[in-house]
Amino acid sequence: MRYRVIALDLDGTLLTPEKTILPESIDALAKARAAGVKIVIVTGRHHCAIHPFYQALQLDTPAICCNGAYLYDYQEKKVLAADPLPVDQAKQVIRLLDEHHIHGLLYVDDAMIYQEPTGHVIRTQNWAQSLPEHQRPLFVRVTSLRQAAREANAIWKFALSHPDTRALQHFADVVQHEMGLACEWSWHNQIDIARAGNSKGKRLAQWVASQGLTMNDVIAFGDNYNDLSMLEQVGLGIAMGNADEAIKERAARTIGSNLEPAIADMIYQEVL
Repeated sequence: MRYRVIALDLDGTLLTPEKTILPESIDALAKARAAGVKIVIVTGRHHCAIHPFYQALQLDTPAICCNGAYLYDYQEKKVLAADPLPVDQAKQVIRLLDEHHIHGLLYVDDAMIYQEPTGHVIRTQNWAQSLPEHQRPLFVRVTSLRQAAREANAIWKFALSHPDTRALQHFADVVQHEMGLACEWSWHNQIDIARAGNSKGKRLAQWVASQGLTMNDVIAFGDNYNDLSMLEQVGLGIAMGNADEAIKERAARTIGSNLEPAIADMIYQEVL
């Protein structure tokens, strides 16, 4: 068997625009698991926002969350390894957010916290409400993000959205220049801010090594800029057809979009 690990981004990759997994993908991944292949989710999401997908795939591997900020074990319900954002740096980001009038979600501990209900927050909450109660992620509205950051045990990342993507990019440039934090596009109108050095690729490499394997044993699927760190390190990095051209150019191969059974086809072709 050429590849022993399948690493999967969620949004824009394994998930359709309706946030579902194609039945063909579920079947192919189940067959891969039965053959002894390890399936690992590598996502920008908080661990509390991937329950339905983790359970649909019946996984037993830990999940790499928040663009590599931490590794979460669902069986033990605990963080296995993490590099959270220091509180002082989080407070500086919040100060800049106020100055630039940009809002978003603060990912901490076991919840996602917000101060203003922006469109991104509302859409995510609406999706959450469509889930069974035991699978719903926890959203908490607070009067002060700064206070919430002080009280958190671990700060994973900021997920910032804005209708003007130029304003969002300008803000990311300021944060990178003034604070040296990692700023990555995770969606067409969302930038994630986290501790410098964190990445999907880095955390995936650590976990793969813990399994006695190398990144050459991994086939990975992604669609956005926060996926490049893993797509460029693994044995076979695959970009989705719906990805930006810049992502496709840097991936080893490009397949169909997340609306097509392209992931399943590639698993049958390259893994099974």
